[in-house]
Amino acid sequence: MAKKQTEANKKWQEKNKEHAKYLSNRSRSRSFIRNQATFEDIQELRKLLDEREEQIKNSALPE
Repeated sequence: MAKKQTEANKKWQEKNKEHAKYLSNRSRSRSFIRNQATFEDIQELRKLLDEREEQIKNSALPE
C-alpha cells in the first residue's frame, strides 16, 4: 500500500510542479520561522511581509 501511495504522490507532483513547489516553500518558511529565526530575522520578515501585503492589495484593486 505504501508503494502505491508513493507512486501516486510522485505522479501528482509531476502533474502539479508549480503547486508542489509552492507547498514545499511554504512548509520550509514556516519551519524556519518556528524553529530557527532570530529576533532580527523576525523583524526583517515582518517588514517583508508588510511590503508583500501592500503589493497584493494594490494588485487586487480594480483599475
